[in-house]
Amino acid sequence: MSEGKEKEMIKVEKLNKSFGDLHVLKDIDLKVNESDVVVLIGASGSGKSTLLRCLNFLEIKNSGKIVIEGDQIEQETHDLNKVRERVGMVFQHFNLFPHKTVLGNIIEAPTQVKGISKEQAIKEGKLLLDKVGLGDKYNVYPSTLSGGQKQRVAIARALAMKPDVMLFDEPTSALDPELVGEVLSTMKELADDGMTMVVVTHEMGFAREVGDWVVYMHDGKIVESGIPIDLFDNPRKERTKEFLGSIL
Repeated sequence: MSEGKEKEMIKVEKLNKSFGDLHVLKDIDLKVNESDVVVLIGASGSGKSTLLRCLNFLEIKNSGKIVIEGDQIEQETHDLNKVRERVGMVFQHFNLFPHKTVLGNIIEAPTQVKGISKEQAIKEGKLLLDKVGLGDKYNVYPSTLSGGQKQRVAIARALAMKPDVMLFDEPTSALDPELVGEVLSTMKELADDGMTMVVVTHEMGFAREVGDWVVYMHDGKIVESGIPIDLFDNPRKERTKEFLGSIL
């Protein structure tokens, strides 16, 4: 979406996805450059989460192209688990292992999937927990944490795989309102560090403040995209105006 010689991290061309008779994504075109924060907004059911899941290959497209860092990914030619190591994802629900400590949750994938030594994984895991503001929670179990703390552990867990891109699927929508801010500030720090991010969210303040690009989706299509100040203050399309008028 940006001009210039920036490295293209994700390129989507004419992406279509259906579930039975329901055509959920319709000819989606999207580009995400290195260090971009692209925020997807739109009403529930507009296809945002499905698009994110296609980018992580949790859903397999019906047609179109998904290119990750110059590599066109196809189910037949690629090990999708390997691709997912490069494209981390944080979900609405945290899905932490209840029987493992916070640190145990963080080191599970690096040691089991990437074969990193336990000692190295622990060292890196502690640094990540410090980074998300949970340096005092290494040895506690998830059941003792608030929702916001669990989501920050989930972010650290995704970062432990050292992905090149992070996808966030409504990471604050399951949280009590007073806990939303701590998760968004962790995400803002990641953005400030230059992490390439695609975020589905209903938090318009975050979209406006942190997004480099905002993409408005409706009925499986991208209606409009632009820098936040343009999209929020001067939307070009009537449909975008209606949506923003209903929520702002």
